[in-house]
Amino acid sequence: MSEMFDQIKKRRTFAIISHPDAGKTTLTEKFLLYGGVINQAGSVKGKATAKHAVSDWMDIEKERGISVTSSVLQFEFGGCCINILDTPGHQDFSEDTYRTLMAADSAVMVIDAGKGVEAQTRKLFKVCAMRHIPVFTFINKMDREARDSFDLLDEIEKELGIPTCPVNWPIGSGKQFRGVYERESGQIELFEDTMKGTRVGTVKRIPLDDPEVSDYVEEDALELLREEIELLDGASAEFDQELVDAGELSPVFFGSALMNFGVETFLNHFLKMTTSPLPRTSDQGVIDPMEEEEFSAFVFKIQANMNKAHRDRVAFMRICSGEFDAGMDAWHVQGGKKVRLSQPQQMMANGRKMIERAYGGDIIGIFDPGIFSIGDTITSSGNKYAYEGIPTFAPEHFARVRQVDTMKRKQFIKGINQIAQEGAIQIFQEYNTGMEEIIVGVVGVLQFDVLIYRLRNEYNVEILLDKLPYEHIRWVENKDIDIRELRGTSDMKKVKDLKGRPLLLFINSWSIGMTLDRNEGLVLSEFGRE
Repeated sequence: MSEMFDQIKKRRTFAIISHPDAGKTTLTEKFLLYGGVINQAGSVKGKATAKHAVSDWMDIEKERGISVTSSVLQFEFGGCCINILDTPGHQDFSEDTYRTLMAADSAVMVIDAGKGVEAQTRKLFKVCAMRHIPVFTFINKMDREARDSFDLLDEIEKELGIPTCPVNWPIGSGKQFRGVYERESGQIELFEDTMKGTRVGTVKRIPLDDPEVSDYVEEDALELLREEIELLDGASAEFDQELVDAGELSPVFFGSALMNFGVETFLNHFLKMTTSPLPRTSDQGVIDPMEEEEFSAFVFKIQANMNKAHRDRVAFMRICSGEFDAGMDAWHVQGGKKVRLSQPQQMMANGRKMIERAYGGDIIGIFDPGIFSIGDTITSSGNKYAYEGIPTFAPEHFARVRQVDTMKRKQFIKGINQIAQEGAIQIFQEYNTGMEEIIVGVVGVLQFDVLIYRLRNEYNVEILLDKLPYEHIRWVENKDIDIRELRGTSDMKKVKDLKGRPLLLFINSWSIGMTLDRNEGLVLSEFGRE
């Protein structure tokens, strides 16, 4: 038993969040290089013959050079077993991105040093804040022209509302980038060409007060550094592990993922500052993986047709406690029956590794014959408790969908329902109409392209999309209100979701307030709860 707890203690499970092009995929690949999982990094951009990034696997991703789905990657480093949940970084990301954060214990926020905090980062940070999970900031691309470092910290604090604590500090940027000063040790790490694609390359460390420093860094740059350190010591928040654990202080690191500078330092500090898998709340109280011996997990993602040859469907589970053994029997709480957890696998982009055993903190994919839904709890047969449900996040774009060939109605309904069950899209129906009228809602507009692509390639169905002007959606929380009697605004549409829950769509945000004023006691929510 102690071996199981030792294994769980070694686990670190985090998600990487960023705006497009901040360098998240490059950073992920450098992590894998340090973990010895790959020998050379792929490149996202480039000609058709170029290597594709390791964490991109769907055809549409390879065509566009973006991450549409979330990959799960595992590697060992510094005596720990690390699970990375790689989330889509494209501006047209999906609800899948939000949900992935539900399976992580911490997040690494990648920020472009030349651009600062961008729209995507704000959205993803909101979900981290909602869950109070620790957020670590990696300010990337210091080898290019960067904004003032103090301005970047100020922007993070103002835009995201979280204090920052720089662990290291950059010496110059762009062509003048010389390295970083590590505040705790008082040493300078010198930037040299560290061989972009491989681990080869050396980082020289010298104490700041060593006379040899002037051989590597110009005197005016050193003078500026000393002034900035003095400013930092007086103005920035002090490091406080408890605040970091509560998601109320973000440690900040500077570096260049592309040039492989600052990545190893970041990993070492990250492992010291993060803990083993966190306890989770269930309807029977808190389940602590360091105390609970029995197996438990929840489903946070479902992906169909990962292998076109097999038409398979995989349920991704976050193991919360205990030990998983291949082929074990478990209790599916929502289904109310025993299930066999077969064909367990861990994903490495388009590669899969069948596994025999996994532990609390790990992410596994299980063959799903169509019985699992997002948010479901699976436990050892004796324990029947349910973890908190995963919220349904509000879509931001809507379209009416119809199939081109009316003879393919059956395939169309099957396909659109399966894709909706995965959580990539949400389906709504207008009140008082049948399945003839389907409205699709997505978090990012790229999901419309993914829907067209997948229906054509996986279900042989062509569809037409008519974009709708709605931008705001609210779930009706009241159980006792007849939605047909609601008095709304002229830009409001009444719909219901797949579970029959009533929702309201609005074109203008001010219409939400007017609708609340016109219907006493009405309660509207920004995301749906189970």
